[in-house]
Amino acid sequence: MILAGSLALTAAAGAVVVAVGAAGPAAVTEAAPGTADAARAGVSDLRELSPRRASAATASAPAVRTTGGTSTAGDSGDSGDAGAAGGTRDTGTAGDADGPGAAPTPPRLLVISRSTLPQQTRDDIAGLEHVRKVDAFDGGAVRVSGVGLNLLAVDPARFRAWAPKAVADEQGVWDALARGELVADGAAVRRLGLVLGSHYQVDGGPRLRVAASARFGLPGVDGLVGQETGRRLGLLPGVALLVHGPAKATDALGAGVRKLLGAGSQVVPLGAGGAGGTARAKAGTGTGTGTGTGTETASRPQAARRASVGRPGSYLELYRKAAEVCPGLSWTVLAAIGQVESSHGRNNGPSSAGAQGPMQFMPATWKAYGVDGDGDGVRDIWSPYDAVPGAANYLCANGAGQGGKKLEKAVWFYNHSWSYVRKVLGIAEAYARTYP
Repeated sequence: MILAGSLALTAAAGAVVVAVGAAGPAAVTEAAPGTADAARAGVSDLRELSPRRASAATASAPAVRTTGGTSTAGDSGDSGDAGAAGGTRDTGTAGDADGPGAAPTPPRLLVISRSTLPQQTRDDIAGLEHVRKVDAFDGGAVRVSGVGLNLLAVDPARFRAWAPKAVADEQGVWDALARGELVADGAAVRRLGLVLGSHYQVDGGPRLRVAASARFGLPGVDGLVGQETGRRLGLLPGVALLVHGPAKATDALGAGVRKLLGAGSQVVPLGAGGAGGTARAKAGTGTGTGTGTGTETASRPQAARRASVGRPGSYLELYRKAAEVCPGLSWTVLAAIGQVESSHGRNNGPSSAGAQGPMQFMPATWKAYGVDGDGDGVRDIWSPYDAVPGAANYLCANGAGQGGKKLEKAVWFYNHSWSYVRKVLGIAEAYARTYP
């Protein structure tokens, strides 16, 4: 069955589950957690450090041009460029028969089997009434910091015709697969906080670059890799099947396939408009320090765009007021992130990855999670009065208010490094002792 929208691709015997951890371009330097000196490095007293002075100093900071990639918050010179978005868009040229001009064959059914589907079974499905095209792909499950990620391994030349037209026309997506890189589904990018252009080290396997994001419209499928990469990851051959036929015959197609396969396989009907409908692709190629293209809809809950904190006279008061945006979140976590990211507004960037302001948001993430904290009618990424409650909003959307492991994961979403998490939480503890 489908649980919480996720297909059980791990049901087959021999499925390989691998742990993926963020491995950004620069390692995060460990703090000396648990000391007041760590919390107050370079800061005389949070009660005396004024956000007004920091805000005025950065009021004319340059804006970085973006085209709306789906990155996550949190990247600064202190924490490396692991949060850099995207890369440059590779327009390229179509090099295979199923290029942008190929006739699309929108899938009506997605079939997931517990084991490799025999050729005879595929032939039987292909022979069903209304079936016009069938194709099989490899599949399996990986883990991203303990969170399941379901992947299909595809031949770009074959799979391209199954993709929504907007995705099929995005040459950068297919070039990425040919290079052995990961193309993540847009919802997975949001859910897991994946960063376009960043590399993730597979435990005991290859180092994968998240090169692009696209909405494929295949429920439970979190991303695509090329066939060779799939083999290196240990994905199972021929466990996923796409079936094409007339949209009006989708129900009949599903009934016929279920009768052939029996219990144990998942048969998922897809929309009449095909996978993804009006999906838009975002490709990231090059060094991973530019921006992506296209747009995605955020899948995480968001707080109200107005989260009033006023204009407190000190950073200490600002952090305390901003924490009220997220019940259960300690102000010390915000203060620790503020220190690590910009030394409380003294190094506002932009970073080499394009992160901006005292809390080092990527502009696309700010668009989704930024707030108007001081009530002036503007959500200003450079203003501490907006950026600090915006960080609280982002952390809260990732479960920070629940504390414990949820808090740790929320901080990880802010910057994809467990070393960063330990550093932030260690400094937060020191702040709690310094300012009881």
